[in-house]
Amino acid sequence: MSLMPGKTDGTPSRLRRALVAAAFLPLGTELRAQVASPVRILVGAPAGGTTDTMARTLAQELGKALGRTVVVENRPGAGGNIAAEAVARAAPDGSTLLMSFTSHAINASLYPTLPFDPERDFTPLTMVSTSPAMLVAHPSFPANNLKDAMALIKRQPGRFNFAIGALGSSVHLAGEAFKMMAGVYIVNIPYRGTAPAIHDLLAGQVELMFANVGNAQAHVRAGKLKALGVTAPKRLAAFPDVPAIAEVLPGYQSNAWFGLFGPARMAPDLARRISEAARQAIQAPEVRRRIESEGASPVGNTPQEFAAFVHEEIPRWAKVVKFSGAKPE
Repeated sequence: MSLMPGKTDGTPSRLRRALVAAAFLPLGTELRAQVASPVRILVGAPAGGTTDTMARTLAQELGKALGRTVVVENRPGAGGNIAAEAVARAAPDGSTLLMSFTSHAINASLYPTLPFDPERDFTPLTMVSTSPAMLVAHPSFPANNLKDAMALIKRQPGRFNFAIGALGSSVHLAGEAFKMMAGVYIVNIPYRGTAPAIHDLLAGQVELMFANVGNAQAHVRAGKLKALGVTAPKRLAAFPDVPAIAEVLPGYQSNAWFGLFGPARMAPDLARRISEAARQAIQAPEVRRRIESEGASPVGNTPQEFAAFVHEEIPRWAKVVKFSGAKPE
């Protein structure tokens, strides 16, 4: 009911002013933060890579769901640790988020020391997507299927090479997990990035490589590389003739993942609101289409599910890091 100028509803003026002020108090700091600045998603990888693509794919729809501008800021280096440290130190007001990837869990054992704790210093919001890798070979590689390849490599230990796009990456450790479980020895040839590694594989300078499906699929379809297996637990719909490595090596699985984190100590309501907005964005048709075009699968799980997943990932990768003897670049 509206009041005419100069009229009151009988409430003492001092109390009325207090009630009006109290109504605006919960909006204070958070509203000022929302109006004053956009949400920044920090990415610990260069522009143009899969992690960057996931962040930029999500950003626009997330902004619509939150009613705020969302921008992506690349801070590559140290396996994602530079961006992660910046988010760990940021104010927990929802203005600074992290799009991280599998290395968030790998780095816990790969690096002797970290300036943050991968679990305690972050608020998991949702897993955005998962992306399997593909074991690919140059067409001249003598074996045409995974079973024959494993037998060949066992007969000639050290004869064949793995191209490694980045030491300590999910695809590097996918190869280490393969060697560990298959009991084979393949020489690692490290490169500074996926592009030069694939270039040498295409040229026949190296024989084998684990590559994200998004990076390998065009070359496989063109017949420039042959696919021996995928790291997902089941065959991929896009490549039904390529077996899951687990069909030959039971229990083998190695998926890259991409997830959204905030700093620790976020207010539960704020974290829930951002998580729900992100999950809503992931389900948008255009976002799903773009994620799938990268050879990845949209996820959008709850904060609790994502936190439990990260907790299990850290010791799982620690075993592979120990086996591999990998050191950070």
